[in-house]
Amino acid sequence: MKQNLLDTKDYIVFAIYFVIVAAYGLYIYNKKKSASTGSKDYFLAEGSLTWWAIGASLIASNISAEQFIGMSGSGFKMGLAIATYEWMAALTLVIVAVFFIPVYLKNKIATMPQFLHQRYNGTVAMIMAVFWLLLYVVVNLTSILYLGALAVSSISGFNLDLCMYAIAAFAIIITLGGMKVIGYTDVIQVFFLILGGLATTYLALNLVSTHYGTSGIFEGYSLMTSKASEHFHMILKPENENYIDLPGLSVLVGGMWIVNLNYWGCNQYITQRALGADLKTARSGILFAAFLKLLMPIIVVLPGIAAYVLYKDGAFQSEMLQDGSVNPDRAYPVLLNLLPAGLKGLSFAALTAAVVASLAGKANSIATIFTLDIYKKVLKVDASEKNLVNTGKIAVVVAMILGVVIAPHLGIDKKGGFQYIQEYTGFVSPGIFAMFILGFFWKRATSNAALFATIGGFGLSLLLKFLPGMTDLSWLSGMGFSVKTAAGIYEIPFLDRMGFVFVFCIIGMVIISLFENRNGVNPKGLEIDSKMFKTTTGFAVGALIIIGLLVALYGIYW
Repeated sequence: MKQNLLDTKDYIVFAIYFVIVAAYGLYIYNKKKSASTGSKDYFLAEGSLTWWAIGASLIASNISAEQFIGMSGSGFKMGLAIATYEWMAALTLVIVAVFFIPVYLKNKIATMPQFLHQRYNGTVAMIMAVFWLLLYVVVNLTSILYLGALAVSSISGFNLDLCMYAIAAFAIIITLGGMKVIGYTDVIQVFFLILGGLATTYLALNLVSTHYGTSGIFEGYSLMTSKASEHFHMILKPENENYIDLPGLSVLVGGMWIVNLNYWGCNQYITQRALGADLKTARSGILFAAFLKLLMPIIVVLPGIAAYVLYKDGAFQSEMLQDGSVNPDRAYPVLLNLLPAGLKGLSFAALTAAVVASLAGKANSIATIFTLDIYKKVLKVDASEKNLVNTGKIAVVVAMILGVVIAPHLGIDKKGGFQYIQEYTGFVSPGIFAMFILGFFWKRATSNAALFATIGGFGLSLLLKFLPGMTDLSWLSGMGFSVKTAAGIYEIPFLDRMGFVFVFCIIGMVIISLFENRNGVNPKGLEIDSKMFKTTTGFAVGALIIIGLLVALYGIYW
């Protein structure tokens, strides 16, 4: 692909972004330094983040290269249907704010393994602490690093490895300042992310309208809906070639709920932003993030669809190729390379902001789990607050170095970035979510049942993944639960696979728990009061607006 290198104006815009983020981060760090240096302040920014900082940080941590590059690529390949990850996440955030966060805050939970220790036992907590560290480093950190570096390299023309090292170094600098620095610099990151993202969407829609002899973004959008009407359906039919990735109604009543509720409600990387706040502030921040989530498809999906419309009509024929075949993940970088000087720098800053913010949040979560759940509980029980903070900082650097070393060898770019992350985290999400949801709301769930969900859920996920190669699953196709692949094998869509595994884990946990409780001895439950789930009028109104908008969106684009 021919590189359209950054202009001097682009470097100036990018330098402004870098200076603003670095200077503001330094200001927050110095301000924090004079206030508190405790481990909870460092890892959770206890009592320091406002609702808008929490909301912005949630989005900045969530939106990264896998959205900008991977989700735009999925937009090119399958259309608006991929937006279900963003729109369903908005509703999920409302549910998490109402039912999950109050439980965490009431029980003074700082980390997800701590929750498991408090609810089940130390064995479950330690297994999951080690597991989460591996998942965060090997899947999440590496994919963010590699896809981010790939995008930055495509736009700037700089060497891929150099881009990876530079992004990692920038993220380390921000992360070492602790959660308070991450939270407040994320506000700036989100500003650049949205502004730069909208600039790219504006260009994409204008390109479509210009290509067909008209002008204006609304004309461009109208042309997209007519030229690629098949790309504007939220619910895919079994005959659609992308059904295996988004299997019809499963996005509304099946596995998509497990993906989202596990990610937004049982994930240290995400919940950490709200765990240091009071309930009202945490809920307001999460609701703000839900509104921002509704906007994300405009930024990360529409450009991919626009690139598809143009490609189908003869544009970008060589630019979209990689190793002789079309790579959908090239759609976003191709569009960025067409931006005029200055605007390209803004979009370049937006992409960098998304990647760096996500890396910083992920590295902080890795450091938090390692320090509070492994180092403090096993390696050095009597560690001082200063020692814990220093250990956390070392963990940040080590995790990032491991990410840089491992990332190039995983073949992340071969499958499609966004789908790579979703499928491989999907091997463990059902078991983890089953363990959490019963741990929240069913006091009789036992530790052995939780272990069954974790280990049994992973085992069944592997079995269902490789089952198509061992037996014929065509009998499931009539119900929409298996799809014939190009190789002629009937596979179970991974979202359906997650749904089956979740049901299996819930049934298994209930049977094991009832068997263990047969003598009337109940395990330790959490402190839960129904009044915890009552919301303010303002939150309720905001939640209803989000639900109304979602009903309208799915009604229009069904």
